[in-house]
Amino acid sequence: MQLQSASSFSERSSSDVLIIPFWQEGKKAAPACPMQEFRALYALPVDEADFKGSEGETLFLYKKQGKETRVLLLGLGKKTECAPEVLRKAYASALKACRKKKLKQISAALPETECPAAYPATEGMLLANYAFDHLKSKKEELSPLVQKICLVGINKETLKECRNAQTVISAVNFARDLINGNADDVTPQLLSKTAQDLEKESKAIKTTILDKKAIEKLGMGLLLAVNRGSTRDPAFIIVEYKGNPGSSDLTALVGKGITYDTGGLHLKATGMETMKDDMSGGAAVLGTIKAAAALGLKVNIVGAIASTENAIGPNSYKMGDVYQSYSGKTVEITDTDAEGRLVLSDAVSYVEDHFKPSRIIDLATLTGGIIVSLGEEASGLFSNDDQLAESLIRSGKHTYERLWRFPLFTEYKEGLKSSIADMRNSPPARKASSIMGGMFIQEYIKKTPWAHLDIAGTAFLSGPRHYHTTNATGVGVRLLIDYLIHHEKTV
Repeated sequence: MQLQSASSFSERSSSDVLIIPFWQEGKKAAPACPMQEFRALYALPVDEADFKGSEGETLFLYKKQGKETRVLLLGLGKKTECAPEVLRKAYASALKACRKKKLKQISAALPETECPAAYPATEGMLLANYAFDHLKSKKEELSPLVQKICLVGINKETLKECRNAQTVISAVNFARDLINGNADDVTPQLLSKTAQDLEKESKAIKTTILDKKAIEKLGMGLLLAVNRGSTRDPAFIIVEYKGNPGSSDLTALVGKGITYDTGGLHLKATGMETMKDDMSGGAAVLGTIKAAAALGLKVNIVGAIASTENAIGPNSYKMGDVYQSYSGKTVEITDTDAEGRLVLSDAVSYVEDHFKPSRIIDLATLTGGIIVSLGEEASGLFSNDDQLAESLIRSGKHTYERLWRFPLFTEYKEGLKSSIADMRNSPPARKASSIMGGMFIQEYIKKTPWAHLDIAGTAFLSGPRHYHTTNATGVGVRLLIDYLIHHEKTV
């Protein structure tokens, strides 16, 4: 998609529609930028309060002459309440209205406000300009994607920033595609090939795929246990990005890559139809590295994805049995549906031993408990390091991929004690279930600063909303890129 700019209305190119923003002032709308030349067009609907400028409100108007026949009035809400997320949602609303009318070229004026508008407005439009429709047969019913956006009221330097946003959103959509795909298509082998293809995009990327024999040789007994019920082999995917080869600083991103989760012998009673999303953490890791390389970030990253299906069959790993992890610790399986923490534990242990990273951040659709706690509005954060946690929280606020930190009190370890193994993978009761998942993974971290993001509620929504046009959100990519950009400045 083309992203262009014009410093003023007079310099804009011809398009199918011009979006002009308004504030809500009392019961009437007020222009959010100089637009006197359009006063005669919008005066009547504004004066009659048919358009009030409320957040996300849209109204199409029509004219016979000019660079476009349509003008779309866009409400931004109260000026005093303007924030980046307000702009994301509002401009996403405008773009979706344009898509419904099958408009392909848009000019979008930006408001004059103390809150920087261009970047979040661009994010909102680009995030909403996404479709996963290649599995549909009736293409004529679909709303086509917008092909060109001209941002009115910005300079070339700001356009460059907005094009960076376009690069990041492209990586978000890359992750969305993986998550939305059929589980029979998006297998550990497909994730492996996708990771290998990233090498073609940047010389700074190196991908290593460890197959089942290599995993067995390494002694990743927990990953192998989860894989036992599947007809497909597991894969341990390692993607290295060296954006700053002269630095020893290294961020490890570890993603849960369960490409389909039945729950194993602890078969899920409900909710299995969405379990193709259980590799969302792995998709976010790949998307983040893709974006970091495209942006040329001066940081070093190692991404690791422990990938398998958690299927059910005669060879499924069994509740009550004990399996040995890569670290040597033994685990009594008390719940085969608590498999994410098992594969992540082998993964973080390997990454810490082999790469000696400066920090480890893992992402996983880990627990239903996090949805009970936070719904779909925030991801859970668990960490052994206050500075890392605070940095991630800041990036969560900046991107609106918000995080809420949970405690890791030592008393919670009692729930992981086993009489026959070093630990159990799930406590006897469902108390503090999300915390217990984080506690389990932490047992496999030695001294490295670590953070665990439980994205079970935010990775795959119950339905499309705002700038998410499908259930899959690609959550984690924008947050981690924001974190890495800020971290880049301190290295």
